[in-house]
Amino acid sequence: MPNEERALVLDYLAKGKPNSYKSEPVAQVLGEQFFTLLEVVPKKELKVMESIYVGKDERAEIDYIKRRINSDELTSTAAAELEKAIEKIVEENTARFLEFYNTAGPITLRRHQLELLPGFGKKHMQDIIRERQKKPFESFEDLNKRVKLLPDTFKAIVKRIEFELREPNLNHYLFVRPPVKERAFGRR
Repeated sequence: MPNEERALVLDYLAKGKPNSYKSEPVAQVLGEQFFTLLEVVPKKELKVMESIYVGKDERAEIDYIKRRINSDELTSTAAAELEKAIEKIVEENTARFLEFYNTAGPITLRRHQLELLPGFGKKHMQDIIRERQKKPFESFEDLNKRVKLLPDTFKAIVKRIEFELREPNLNHYLFVRPPVKERAFGRR
């Protein structure tokens, strides 16, 4: 799977974490493509919600990526900024998330990807599929207008992404890179 190219800063700690043995600046960031939570060592002071380059090439803002983290390792500031960061990413990539509504398919014989969104059931799924067969959705407003009694489609995506970040043992991930499963010694 490809790596993140850009990330949004959730928190910047100029003196590092208080419980860390090494006093170096640290930032917690959220990848803009796969919503990967990372801890990075910056080269300079970073602002919360600033978009920074974290790809493989020369990085202007960060020295190196320290590690991948889970949502329960976020600082209180980073945890508080998480939903706003997700909203910003979804808003700036509307076409990508609208494409999900236009192309989502079944997961199993009894379950559909659309049903994994909070507040969406079989009836909503059937109505969305019926409407997108007539004409693909052009915006979230178009989707909400054409499919009656639908929960807020923008917020549903944001809430699902946040849920996927906070729940480490899901069977199905729609938007977030699944966490790395730790292997027990001696097992393959």
